[in-house]
Amino acid sequence: MPPVTTSANITFHPCFLRFDAAGVSFSGKMVALIATYVLSRVVHHLLKPFSQPYMTSDLVIGLVLASLPRARDSFTSLFSITLENIVDFGMISYAFVLGLEMDPYVIFKSPTRHAMVAYAGTVSTFVAACAITPWLHYLRNSSIITFTLSLSISLSGSGSHILTRLMTYLKVGKSDIGKLSIGAGVHSDMITMFSVVLSFVFFPLQETENFREGIKTSVQIGAALMLQTLLAAKISPVFMNWINQSNPEGKPLKGSHLVLSMAFMTVICSLAPWMGYNSCLSAFMGGLFLPSEGRISKWTISRINNLLSTLFYPLFFFWVGLRVDISSFAGGNIGTWVRLFCLILIATIGKVGGTLICGLTLGYHRPELVAVGLLLTAKGHFHVYFAVDALRQGKIDVTTCISMVILIFLSVIHTPFVVKHIIERARKRVPVQRMTLRWLAPSSELRILLCLHGTHNLESGISLMEISRGKPAPGLFVHVTDMIELTEKIASTLVPGEGVDNMTITDNSVTEMRDEITRAFQTHINENVDGGIMLSRMLVLSTFNSMPHDISVLAEDLMVSLILLPFHKRVKADGTLDEGHPGFRHVNRKLLRNAPCSIGILVDRGFGFTERLSTSSVSKVAVIFIGGKDDQEALAYAGRVVWHPGIELTVIRFLVDKNSEHAPQRVTNRASVAEQEEEMKLDDECFAEFYEKYVAGGNVAYMEKHLANSSETYTNLMSIEGQYSLIIVGRAGRVNTVLTQGLNDWQQCPELGPVGDVLSGSNSASGTSILIIQLHNIKGQLDGLSDEFSIM
Repeated sequence: MPPVTTSANITFHPCFLRFDAAGVSFSGKMVALIATYVLSRVVHHLLKPFSQPYMTSDLVIGLVLASLPRARDSFTSLFSITLENIVDFGMISYAFVLGLEMDPYVIFKSPTRHAMVAYAGTVSTFVAACAITPWLHYLRNSSIITFTLSLSISLSGSGSHILTRLMTYLKVGKSDIGKLSIGAGVHSDMITMFSVVLSFVFFPLQETENFREGIKTSVQIGAALMLQTLLAAKISPVFMNWINQSNPEGKPLKGSHLVLSMAFMTVICSLAPWMGYNSCLSAFMGGLFLPSEGRISKWTISRINNLLSTLFYPLFFFWVGLRVDISSFAGGNIGTWVRLFCLILIATIGKVGGTLICGLTLGYHRPELVAVGLLLTAKGHFHVYFAVDALRQGKIDVTTCISMVILIFLSVIHTPFVVKHIIERARKRVPVQRMTLRWLAPSSELRILLCLHGTHNLESGISLMEISRGKPAPGLFVHVTDMIELTEKIASTLVPGEGVDNMTITDNSVTEMRDEITRAFQTHINENVDGGIMLSRMLVLSTFNSMPHDISVLAEDLMVSLILLPFHKRVKADGTLDEGHPGFRHVNRKLLRNAPCSIGILVDRGFGFTERLSTSSVSKVAVIFIGGKDDQEALAYAGRVVWHPGIELTVIRFLVDKNSEHAPQRVTNRASVAEQEEEMKLDDECFAEFYEKYVAGGNVAYMEKHLANSSETYTNLMSIEGQYSLIIVGRAGRVNTVLTQGLNDWQQCPELGPVGDVLSGSNSASGTSILIIQLHNIKGQLDGLSDEFSIM
């Protein structure tokens, strides 16, 4: 081909022109796809406060970007075919994993409550859809029976993947309503998918010349699907068990076995498509009857789900946007909105109505049943694919397809708000059990987990037990727990004990230490305590990484209200603290974040008064109250200390002097004025109750200090060091930070809080020990609501 010469004497060749155009087109495709991935993640991050799943951001970004003229024009017909093949393969993988995570044999068992609710919601929606949709003229070039059945089944289904992940993310999956919703969602999804599988057997997509030819095609497809199902149900367990036994847990998977397993799964899922059956539905049936247990199946589920969520879903919704041209949506036609509104009504009323009727007969509460019905309306990725595939096959028009996509989008975005409403109702109806001192019933004994590192904690441990006992009735239950690091040396001395999981330590140093601690505590109780204290011995033998979890589990099992831990630093001969043990510091920090109850850390500088019990001398103890939930808990602990006859307690309250000329004009604080006022109100109520009980009666000395800023706070804290044997303070938890702001700028141990860190400075040689107390941190537990709550 001859070159082309322009008037400016610049020569071009047609081959270079085509190459350049292809390069521009390719770059446009890459920009569009990269923008899809990036923007979907950005939008998801922005929607996190609303707890929206990834599907919401992926759908919005995919439709918006694909509707841009520049993006649409860059995707030629050849590349669109490639994109469709990728999407089809991705949905085959999706359907396979969806089936692999389900148990088909529950259909043949006596229906559970989950199944009954699922069946009721599915049947009621299906009946309503079959009765109404034929009159709304949705179809274009399809049999009214085929279209009505397909649309009704689609409206009846639930997106179990979306529902399960959302309930798990919002931490309600273990509750009774969470289990009911997830179980019903899985049942509904499985039944509707199975119905679609059967409908494609009797109503295949391929057009047949006559009725007899259609029957022949259906018989061939049905036989192939039956053969595939029998092989998956009977042959695959034998093969997969052999693979799993050859690759036990803890050893790397053999590459040859992995390839063989993938090839076997592929062959199983390919039998029916050879006869013309839908590949996506064939993959679902193959996965449904393959064994879901075992290492290979779990590996497959994990890898495919990661691939789908990371790469496929944004690409899938971009393809959906290319297929459904939003500009072709007949939004100006009122009939379009009427049909869309009818779809929404059918899906919502059908699910809620069926769930409500069935649930009431089972004895569930009406409001929770409505919530479950609304959750079951959620649809998933397959429903979007099903709608777009109907458009691709020419069965519906673009407007109907977009209406169905809008319906699916609306069914997803409302689910987080329904779950949050469930949590709010549960907080009102379910009593929240806070394992704290403040909320301990007066008639209940106090249970504490008193942890020790070794015999050097004996004196302070016994003293803490003494001052914690409070009134003789109802008493104190102390679980004295040894915190021992599991080393290779100790591990070699372990021998099996009684029980499956019990081990006995035969290391002499450990057993002698434990015996000495037991004798010391028991001797003190026998000689100095007239009842009111019960003692038990516990042991936490773990590595430092797992020790916080083991202590938390132990505290939860024993239902303690307070964990008392030694500080990781020990006092030296000159009265200062050493560098400390990093392992025990890690344990303390982790427990402060995750403990199932209130927690206290003792910075021991020789705290102990057991030798003075027989004399008339007393130990001076002070509690500092600045404000906040941790200070309130410290005050509650002081309410038990005051009952000890050997303690002279003083409560020191720090108040803000707003009239001082040194008061800061402006304090940077994230808390709102309403939050500060609410905290001040709670502080005043808590302190007034303590004052009325103990101070007014003369049992406790009271001291009040009016301070202008944190500098004066620091000065006053340093001035009281050495005056008391023990000072009790709250760790943090303050909204009002006028008196503590800036104290943490040079913190050595942030885990002690600003006040505790100042008082326990390593350079201080005073003999004052510090007890830092933190209220039960309920963050991550639905604000105090157990994740296994029951409201149904």
